[in-house]
Amino acid sequence: MNENKFDIKKHFFSSLFDQNPILVQLLGTCPTLATSKTMIDGIGMGLSATAVLILSNLLISLLRKFIPKQVRIAAYIVIISGFVTAVELLIKAYLPSLNESLGIFIPLIVVNCIILARAEAFASKNKPIPSMIDGLFMGIGFTFALGLLGMIREFLGTGALLGKTIIKGYPENGFITGNAGAFLALGCLIAAVSFILSVAKNKKGGNK
Repeated sequence: MNENKFDIKKHFFSSLFDQNPILVQLLGTCPTLATSKTMIDGIGMGLSATAVLILSNLLISLLRKFIPKQVRIAAYIVIISGFVTAVELLIKAYLPSLNESLGIFIPLIVVNCIILARAEAFASKNKPIPSMIDGLFMGIGFTFALGLLGMIREFLGTGALLGKTIIKGYPENGFITGNAGAFLALGCLIAAVSFILSVAKNKKGGNK
């Protein structure tokens, strides 16, 4: 991407919709399925990954001219793992309930393909500020998808949102809150987003 033509508005909406890392690019599906049982867990995971994205993109961009191409992936993983450890310790110290809910998936942010993909595709080729913005926007897109999926599963599975009961006496649906329900809910959400984007694209093309 040409650094002088970095379109913030376009980049933001692209990360939310056209190039959403989960709903369009299908990256990071493992943590998506595992940490979207509730809306709070989904948002917590998304924000944790966003912090790592911003910081790792910044440092990788600053060091992009000093990291040899032969070891760039290994270097990226070392940088990412350092920030993941910092985020994990902060969550353990200040958000113990979230740490208990997300468990092993916080340290596994290290191998989240979204973060490594942005490091390779964007941060290693662009200046620090655009790289930080890219990390922020991609993180927002990741958090948006996780929060939306968590909201759907939590509401349909327990009749609650953000841990608060919305429908009293709602019978808990173990299928939706389980692994199979996660696959089904994600598939339906991806299909819905794909349909909406297709309609919007056709409408835009027809107006030309």
